[in-house]
This record gives sequence, structure tokens and C-alpha cells, in this order.
Amino acid sequence: MADESTTPIKQNERSSSSNKNYFHAIGRRKEAVARVRLFKGQGQLTVNEIPIAQYFKGQIAQKQYQRPFEITKTLGEFTGTIKIEGGGYASQLDAIVHGIARALQLANKESFRLPLKKAGFLTRDARVKERRKFGLAHKARAKKQSPKR
Repeated sequence: MADESTTPIKQNERSSSSNKNYFHAIGRRKEAVARVRLFKGQGQLTVNEIPIAQYFKGQIAQKQYQRPFEITKTLGEFTGTIKIEGGGYASQLDAIVHGIARALQLANKESFRLPLKKAGFLTRDARVKERRKFGLAHKARAKKQSPKR
């Protein structure tokens, strides 16, 4: 007979939540999806392995992605990696801000949730491109031109 003292093989040996030393969240805007991982500690955020200051150049963009940290008074306390795909420049930036806010909320739900919610960072902007209807011209609402004669 077979030996009954063998231990069963574990199917899925992923890191458990107790070993996790980061806060993971997903932010979305239009077609853009940002997967954000925030780690405690000082450093810089990277977007697709590029420093965020190089990925989003300009002071307006810089203020926008730092806003969740400023509201929660944690500017410089977190470092992180962000993987972003889809969308354009503005929607990627908004998706990153949404993801950062959700990750910060996981870091300290009691004190961070209310200020982030009041600022509107935890609300997913549901506005997306309207679908094209058949029988019309090549846009969502454009009608075909009517011949006059």
C-alpha cells in the first residue's frame, strides 16, 4: 500500500497577505488602467519603470499626482511602482491619481478615507467614450448629410 504520511502538495503558493509589505490598488479612467503598489519608505514613484517626473513632465501634472499625498500629509513617506496601460496622457494621469488614492486608503483607512473621499479621489469617473451607432456617419452622434436636390 501507499505511504499515508506524505504531505499534500500546495497548489498555489503565492505570498500571503501577512508577508505583503506594500499596498496594491487599481485606478481607472476612460480606457486607462493603473496598477499601483505603494511601499513605506522614501524614494520616487516609477511609471512603467520610468521615474514619474520624466513620464509626466510639467508642474501641473506633478501637482496633480502629488495631491493625494498632500491631502493625507504623507508626501515623501511612500515609494512605489505603477504599471499603466491604455488611454491617453490625461486619462493615464487621472488613473494614477485614482490608484494612488485607493492605495493610500488601504494604508490607513481610518484617517485617510474621509479626506480622500471629500477631495473626490476615491470616486471612479464613469465617463467613457460613447459607442458608435450603426446607420449614422462615422461618429457616435453625427448624422449623415442629407442631399438637398
